[in-house]
Amino acid sequence: MTFHQHLTRWYTSNKRDLPWRNTLNPYKIWLSEIMLQQTRVDQGMPYYLRFVDKFPTVHHLAAAKEDLVMKMWQGLGYYSRARNLHATAKYISNECDGRFPQTYTELKKLKGIGDYTAAAIASFSFGEVVPVVDGNVYRVLSRYFGVDMPINATEGVRYFRELAAGLISEEDPGTYNQAIMEFGARQCTPRNPDCNVCPLNTSCVALQKDQIGELPVKLKKTKVKKRYFNYLIPYNNKDVLITKRTGKDIWRDLYEFPLVETPHTADWEEVSRHALVRDIPGVSSADVRLYNEAEVVHKLSHQHIYTRFWIVELEGDLKQGVSKSSLSDYAMPVLLANFVNEFEFSN
Repeated sequence: MTFHQHLTRWYTSNKRDLPWRNTLNPYKIWLSEIMLQQTRVDQGMPYYLRFVDKFPTVHHLAAAKEDLVMKMWQGLGYYSRARNLHATAKYISNECDGRFPQTYTELKKLKGIGDYTAAAIASFSFGEVVPVVDGNVYRVLSRYFGVDMPINATEGVRYFRELAAGLISEEDPGTYNQAIMEFGARQCTPRNPDCNVCPLNTSCVALQKDQIGELPVKLKKTKVKKRYFNYLIPYNNKDVLITKRTGKDIWRDLYEFPLVETPHTADWEEVSRHALVRDIPGVSSADVRLYNEAEVVHKLSHQHIYTRFWIVELEGDLKQGVSKSSLSDYAMPVLLANFVNEFEFSN
């Protein structure tokens, strides 16, 4: 029995019943693949179901306001995925009459679609013989063949793609790709896989050489950067001030409270010297208090955000403010959405 036959037989008996596996619709497959990047299935599933219900076709997604798309994405993180998703939906709806390209090469030209996603859509929806290579596939191949080449180095990426291309089933590439990914997710897991029941255990190089815990090899991550955020919460009896993030930084196009970033943990004296604070009328005479003495630490892949919230109760009008009752309608980073859910505005 060949490698792909072992995997597809295992898959037939062990696969999870996931909604995007019961369709050849490229829109739904694309949606699921974008959502599941850097995201667990159990976390992504509710978002997928809500998106499909709200936007049943690519035309519905294309016609939606960006703020609504971002709000529905809130909590999934990596918000550039949502922006690219919306941009690509508009392109496919308006320029392609709602029809997705049917080849790996053409799919890769779409915004937000890289090697993996293009291969997934091309093989799952259109039967193209092209391998998917994600973290699960790297793990299975590196262990089974005993490859210690770093999976996040250029040479390693090229090697594993070529290896995967030589193993794929030409008769049913979509099922094979699903099988090897599911095998990595459920059987050949990152930690403590149950090798005793693995259908490949008699020929797995890593198992024979006691290297399961050492493979795959990955080069060390970039050093984590620490950032110190001071959010001002200026509000009066009816409104609160929020702004939309712009520029090339985290959380672009999401809403937030006025932000002062400092090089270290700061007190109010230091925060208040910032020009942004001076531009908010009434802050100098307002009742300002620190909401959290212990900083809230929000961890992203390459940076940790140390956050303090400064409560600013104002007496006069608040230009460009939004009603306090409408805050939950705005897409915010989880860090701020949690604050909004927890804080009780007075007045």
